[in-house]
Amino acid sequence: MMSSSAQIIHLAMVSETKNVKVKELLKVSSALQKQVIRDLSPIWEVNATVDSFADLEDVPADYWPIIVRDDIHTPGAAGIHLDKNGSPFALVQHSAAWSLTASHECIEMLCDPNGNRVIAGQSPKPKQGRVLFLVEPCDASEAAAYAYTVNGITVSDFYTPHFFDPMKVAGVRYSYTGAITAPREVLPGGYLSWQNLEDDHWYQEVYFDNKPSFRDLGPLTQANGSIRSQIYSKTPETRQHRENGLNFLTAAGLQQVDKSGYSRAQQLHAQIESLNSGH
Repeated sequence: MMSSSAQIIHLAMVSETKNVKVKELLKVSSALQKQVIRDLSPIWEVNATVDSFADLEDVPADYWPIIVRDDIHTPGAAGIHLDKNGSPFALVQHSAAWSLTASHECIEMLCDPNGNRVIAGQSPKPKQGRVLFLVEPCDASEAAAYAYTVNGITVSDFYTPHFFDPMKVAGVRYSYTGAITAPREVLPGGYLSWQNLEDDHWYQEVYFDNKPSFRDLGPLTQANGSIRSQIYSKTPETRQHRENGLNFLTAAGLQQVDKSGYSRAQQLHAQIESLNSGH
């Protein structure tokens, strides 16, 4: 369980696109808040609030923004960055998958604010020994097929710290939804990144085609920004695979939450009128 003394991190969601109205932004931020408190915090021991703001200018200085825009210009601009003071912020390009992407960035920002956190383990690539895996909890199961809903809003699956265990053990949870069933497993549409200290290159296992394959990304240095942002720019397939099959999932979820919310609101309005009338 998460320690009650854990530092509370404050995240701010802001829409800078006309395609995301305040009503939708509030629904998504509420869903992400519930996901963080109920699902993420007990597993990764993080403690955070997720609030919505009308404008970036309204965000308090100690909040980490998640900014939704129509165009972030280049695929490599998506994800987590650091401002000039070293505080993280995330950019999300608007699409049918924007709530899933926002959840993805929210989780990875909380688990690895600087985009450079690594955990040692056995490489999945033959003839490599122990390597340093970049902590990206959503990437191995980031496709829409493994997403789930909170309050009817589509959010991302994420792996647990057991993802880096040396071997599979019965009864162990490797991702929140259970989609990942073994340590270091990469599901279709996902990927895993690591540094091989022997040659100082970064590698990936990617599952974007019919079967997993390996990539050599070469050496990466933090002088060019966070390792995570560099890897994201070298993995252009991720957005396409994340969105596949999402339109129906999002529409169905929003329809359900709108219907139930409307019904409850009507009941409350009737009860309030009854109280006002003295009945």
